[in-house]
Amino acid sequence: MRNNHEIDYKIYGEELQFVEVELDPQETVIGEPGGFMMMEDGIEMQTIFGDGSQQPGSSGLIDRLMNAGRRVLVGENMFMTAFTNVGQGKKKVSFAAPYTGKIICLDLQALGGSIIAQKDAFLCAAKGVSIGIAFQRRMGTGVFGGEGFIMEKLDGDGLAFVHAGGYIMEKELKAGEILKIDTGCVVAYQPTIDFDIELIRGIKNWMFGGEGLFFALMRGPGKVWIQSLPISRLASRIIQYSPQLGQRREEGSILGGLGSLFGGDR
Repeated sequence: MRNNHEIDYKIYGEELQFVEVELDPQETVIGEPGGFMMMEDGIEMQTIFGDGSQQPGSSGLIDRLMNAGRRVLVGENMFMTAFTNVGQGKKKVSFAAPYTGKIICLDLQALGGSIIAQKDAFLCAAKGVSIGIAFQRRMGTGVFGGEGFIMEKLDGDGLAFVHAGGYIMEKELKAGEILKIDTGCVVAYQPTIDFDIELIRGIKNWMFGGEGLFFALMRGPGKVWIQSLPISRLASRIIQYSPQLGQRREEGSILGGLGSLFGGDR
């Protein structure tokens, strides 16, 4: 038995996906502003303050302000949009991914009630799911872990949908099992995972490896979701190869034009 609204869904597409949510009468799904794609007649759209997870009559203005403030800290909008089926029979509403990648459905009930995710990952969720914040416990992880001190925390027992770049892999780590990941490739993980960082060894690796100075060190037990193409990496490549955005990377390097010969770009 779920406390959050029970919704059905179907994900369409490969690289550019959208999720279609099917609502029974009076069921509601909460969406991130800008993620809406389309809906059938009979669904009512309403902008709400916060994430709509508060029970009726149990939350005052201060609680709603704190809830909305937490969302701003994780890079989300202070307002969200609620889509409610006010008609007869089942109705459908769809939400689109913001860039190429995959949409992940997280069943919070099956995952222990909580998931920690990268900022800006949230797409939509059943009404009742709380979108809050999780603070990194270690100074080094907050500074060098790729996501800063504050990450997004999804709480509840309903379905939540997050989006990440490229291909998404789910790994389940046993107790004590360690996985080293590029700091930008961590999408989400269960709170049972110990998230730390590890300095990459070797001065040559620092200077010429092109992978930064730190790994994200994930220690089980628990599940981890990993993306192959962080949005920051995609954006840097677009800037690098766009003639409208100024000089190419090689033109400002030590090798200058000679670097492009070795790089195979010409």
